[in-house]
Amino acid sequence: MKTVGVIGLGNMGRGMALSLKRGGYAVLGFDAAPGVAAKLQEEGVEARESIAAIARDADVLILSLPTSEIVEQVVLGADGVAANAKPGLIVVDTTTAEPNSTRKVAAALAEMKIGFVDGPVSGGPKGAATATMTMVLGGSEQDVAAVEPILAVISAKRVHVGPVGAGHVTKIINNLLTGIHLLAASEAVRAAEAAGVDPQKLVEALNGGSGRNSATLTNYPTWIFNDKFDSGFTMKLMRKDVRLAMDLLRGQGAEAPMSAEAGRLWAESAKTIGDAEDFNRIVQFVPEH
Repeated sequence: MKTVGVIGLGNMGRGMALSLKRGGYAVLGFDAAPGVAAKLQEEGVEARESIAAIARDADVLILSLPTSEIVEQVVLGADGVAANAKPGLIVVDTTTAEPNSTRKVAAALAEMKIGFVDGPVSGGPKGAATATMTMVLGGSEQDVAAVEPILAVISAKRVHVGPVGAGHVTKIINNLLTGIHLLAASEAVRAAEAAGVDPQKLVEALNGGSGRNSATLTNYPTWIFNDKFDSGFTMKLMRKDVRLAMDLLRGQGAEAPMSAEAGRLWAESAKTIGDAEDFNRIVQFVPEH
């Protein structure tokens, strides 16, 4: 498997494509936005003009797309992957997607002898650019093993969590916890500040104790205290992931009152924090009473 296609060359897809090129693979790129793929040609990524053109020649095809709806369109559409790929192709979907949609796509591809691995990623644009991401993988042992050398070039850690769909379930739960951590940490910071404790000293202390979490360890020091708010991940995307988590919990009939409240707060934040804002802005959200 020497030729890898990447569909979706945004913040994450671009970094993965360039990491693959550095790793010695022939890389084909496609993005629906005009000119995006062409900009990577000077860095060795061969731009293709359509999904069909990239699907026909790729041995492995990596998807980095915003939503499940777009994944279904790209894979199952009239000029999509399923209609044009050669048998033996393996599709790796790094999108944070809805698990039932993932299983639907994988089943349709299986009928055409095309493999599928759901491999959502953590680490943000920096992780994609530096190949330090973590991937959680859903798929057959055979398909996961086949793409392992390629995934090793774009990520630092990979965990095979189960069959198709399991990767996306795991990623949705991960992002739900991230959303909860940000909300909880923001309440802790505001409470400590009101009581006269320096927020930065608070977070430093928490990170040495049992109260530490992803928000105190990473988000506050990297994007919040310095007012950068430039993680590369938007409120729109995080709200989408939290909605997916709420759908997952409802579908399983799970009793999850804390998660439900987090889902309500993330949805309510749309009233005052725009979709294009960095997702860390949630720490500035104060709900209505």
